[in-house]
Amino acid sequence: MNYLPDETRLQQHHCKIFTEDKIFSLRHEFSRNGFLKLRDIVDDQLREKITIEVNKLIDRQLERRDLHLATTDNTPRYMSVVRSEFIAENSPLINALSKSKVLLDTLSRIADTQIIASVSKDEEFLITKQERKGDTHGWHWGDYSFALIWIIETPPIAKGGMLQCVPHTSWDKTNPRIHELLCSNPIATYGFKTGDIYFLRTDTTLHRTIPLNEDAIRIILNMTWAAEKDLARSLHGNDRWWEDQNAEAAKSLR
Repeated sequence: MNYLPDETRLQQHHCKIFTEDKIFSLRHEFSRNGFLKLRDIVDDQLREKITIEVNKLIDRQLERRDLHLATTDNTPRYMSVVRSEFIAENSPLINALSKSKVLLDTLSRIADTQIIASVSKDEEFLITKQERKGDTHGWHWGDYSFALIWIIETPPIAKGGMLQCVPHTSWDKTNPRIHELLCSNPIATYGFKTGDIYFLRTDTTLHRTIPLNEDAIRIILNMTWAAEKDLARSLHGNDRWWEDQNAEAAKSLR
């Protein structure tokens, strides 16, 4: 069953939660950290609908990835994925919500810049599932500026799967220098509970998930958006591992 988001209901929810004072505080926190928990960006009813939708999509298409990526200093990607185009073709709910004017307007106010629902088709969405000991989404940045991450399921903090971030960094795919950045900058670590949602400045926040230290389930839905500056540049690096496990920059471990 497909439920499209009710924009009026979402607008009423945002008017109640995101007052001017709240937006002022969130804007500065997001600017400072490149990260912001926003569990209340939707109500419990819509969050539950998204959870049901993601689990249905996982049941229909899930592809394993085990590789290292050259454009991020050979950091690992150990997880399973549901690809963007499959999500777009099979989930009217996720499609509609990612383009919601109410949602994007609120996030734009927090980011203090216009957020645009215009990215390459293979980057609009991604569902990832980590379930084996050692599974991780290793240190990386995003090609686009913004992402909203839905924590569909997460294990206890003691089992790993937390997020680590280094804000205000930059990505050179030909010379990432990730280890130098990690040595010269503080690393923030964030834990979550199932149902959390976070907003991430992906192009300037180096980030990773801490590897699971035992078999456990961590499922997320990623919605990706652009800033105006992203629209004028072309993507490069041949490193789109989520779309093609044999991408040139991906060194398969299988």
